Amino acid sequence: MKKFLRIVLTGIAALVALVLAGLLTTTIVNTAASASEATRIEEYGQRVEVDGKRMNVAVTGEGDQTIVLLPGFGTGSPVLDFSPLVGELSSSYRVVVVEPFGYGLSDQTDVPRTTENIVSEIHEAVAGLGIDRYVLMGHSIAGIYALDYVERFRDEVTAFVGIDSSVPDQPGMDAALPVDALRAAKALGITRVVTALSGDPYPDPPYDQHTRDQLGMISLRNTSSATSSDEMSRIAANFRAAKGKTFPADLPVLLFAQRDNPTVEGWLPLHEQQAASVDRGEVVPLDADHYLHHTKSREIAADVDRFLTTPGVG
Repeated sequence: MKKFLRIVLTGIAALVALVLAGLLTTTIVNTAASASEATRIEEYGQRVEVDGKRMNVAVTGEGDQTIVLLPGFGTGSPVLDFSPLVGELSSSYRVVVVEPFGYGLSDQTDVPRTTENIVSEIHEAVAGLGIDRYVLMGHSIAGIYALDYVERFRDEVTAFVGIDSSVPDQPGMDAALPVDALRAAKALGITRVVTALSGDPYPDPPYDQHTRDQLGMISLRNTSSATSSDEMSRIAANFRAAKGKTFPADLPVLLFAQRDNPTVEGWLPLHEQQAASVDRGEVVPLDADHYLHHTKSREIAADVDRFLTTPGVG
């Protein structure tokens, strides 16, 4: 019996040692790779001073109307991620992609990632560009932030366009998220390993290899950063703060949504309900995954143009 126990304990010790050696290896590799990637990330856009820090934005096109484009949570590089859609829109509109703090090439911040603070910072960036009238367009959780944004700056926003945007009453948004575990996984290099094994999330076309490489490096840098982690930890609270909110009845609202969302029950009806709450609201179902703009940019741009050029809109 003692011999058997010794064998078991020896095996466990060997297994623990193997795991620790593996984690030490992934940590060292991750640290070295991160340092190397930091020198290969290329600059783009322009910096705007916001609350004493620098927020990155990219302005493309020279149309009479301006579209301010906001990312979904965790988008590593909004400017590069939105580039297929910006390419379709910029022939008719001036498009401003905002990279909030903790996203893309913007600074990090220790200001709590509440909806109120995020909206104030984005508005300061837009105002810093001298823009005071625009269409607000956003992906995913930007739909929650947009409700507060429009409530506070209604005189500036001419319409809202959602790209599979979140809605206040969607189910499952009260669950606690493993923020600390994800931060530990990044520090130990596990996130890098999982990312490598998961394959390339960006389709080709429209993203060329160089853009995909840049997206990957910036995403790894920003994933589970202090700013991103704080925002993740407040997602449930930000959804609770938005519960029951609607857009003003006189605000034109165009919502692109997955026709079939396997992870959220009633996804399309929830968007139809939101569109029905305003005088001019419309839902366009698309057969694509959550990042609709990765594969449906041409269709989105065509419907945006149709909607915004309709008399009474804009």
